[in-house]
Amino acid sequence: MKKIVHIQYSVESAGRAALRLQNAFRTVNVDSSIVSLHRTDSVTSGIRYMGLKQKLVARIDDRIQEFLTRKIDKQMGSFSYPVLGSNLSRIDEIKQADIIYIHWALKGFLNFRSIRQIARLNKPVIFFMHDMWNITGGCHHSFTCDRYKTTGCNNCPMFVPSEKNDLSAREFTKKTKIYSKYNNLYFVAPSRWLYNCSKESLLTKNKPVFYIPNIFDSTLFMPADKAATKQLLNIDAGETVIAFGAVTVNSPYKGWKYLLRALEILSRDKNLGNVSVLIFGSGYNKEIEEAIPFKTRFMGYLKDEYSVSLVYNAASVFVVPSLADNLPTTVQESLSCGTPVVGFEVGGIPDMIRHKENGYLAKYKDAEDIAEGIRYCINNQVKGHVLPAFDRDTVLKMHLELFDKVKMD
Repeated sequence: MKKIVHIQYSVESAGRAALRLQNAFRTVNVDSSIVSLHRTDSVTSGIRYMGLKQKLVARIDDRIQEFLTRKIDKQMGSFSYPVLGSNLSRIDEIKQADIIYIHWALKGFLNFRSIRQIARLNKPVIFFMHDMWNITGGCHHSFTCDRYKTTGCNNCPMFVPSEKNDLSAREFTKKTKIYSKYNNLYFVAPSRWLYNCSKESLLTKNKPVFYIPNIFDSTLFMPADKAATKQLLNIDAGETVIAFGAVTVNSPYKGWKYLLRALEILSRDKNLGNVSVLIFGSGYNKEIEEAIPFKTRFMGYLKDEYSVSLVYNAASVFVVPSLADNLPTTVQESLSCGTPVVGFEVGGIPDMIRHKENGYLAKYKDAEDIAEGIRYCINNQVKGHVLPAFDRDTVLKMHLELFDKVKMD
């Protein structure tokens, strides 16, 4: 039996991608385990959690990175330069694995030394990329900057003032040395957009890169009676619900201001009837509440998938106005519940939405088109559905085929 291990910062929220993949592997007799820095109460087996020492290291690294990145432009998102990390190469699950998947493992979990220690085990190491960090000098999304493709990262526009030998240049050099030294490193992009970016990056253009979508289990995310779900959430049966969700509502990546502008436009449309807004995630504040021109319910951060599924099913339309995103799981979850999705034509979102079929693709940074998309889905009672390319068995087969491609001599 082949043994797989996944390294993941946490299996909460976006970290569920690793957990879903593990559960899928186990259905086809693949021995899979997860090594996670942080504990979750929702999963009790198949995960090795790190102890207090590793968590202390991560906490110290957080402080160091806060200092190193104190001059970045917060509107351009996150930048990671891992200084401290843990040596996972001595853990039994890692030593005994045939193939090692590294998912999102930053914030003091892994640093460059940790990655080298894992690479030196001479096992296939698959970086499953959940954003652009692996292919840039440290930013998680480059937006319009393409230095990672052309000259190599330096004079990073995230830093004010920018300098030639800045953190991005130093990190780019560190990654170049690691990627060029080890031939057992492989990269998986879950969206066609990130795959194309990876093939153009100076860091990975000569490395083996594969396109495999996130695996999705629709067991919990499926259509339910809207009247019943609304009742459970204390929503009037006659309300038309527009939903939005993100780990952090006002993240610079998630395009909140464009949704707010779209809602302002829709508030002048008297034909939409009794509209309310349903939001889940963290980052809520009174300013956000007062700015929304509709009755709003804020659900807070939802830890369990059952609660998230209720939100999708209560909604008439789910909106993802992301300005930078890879393959947001919220889109798949909403579509699986039968609720159409409106989002900008950016990143991996076009992989999942067929325009005016299971949702609406709006022109980038065009709030009026987001409003038109919401209006179109409501008026035409568009039904969400997951596209065939994301069928669980199809995606699982792609991973099994990848195993054959990364076999070590």
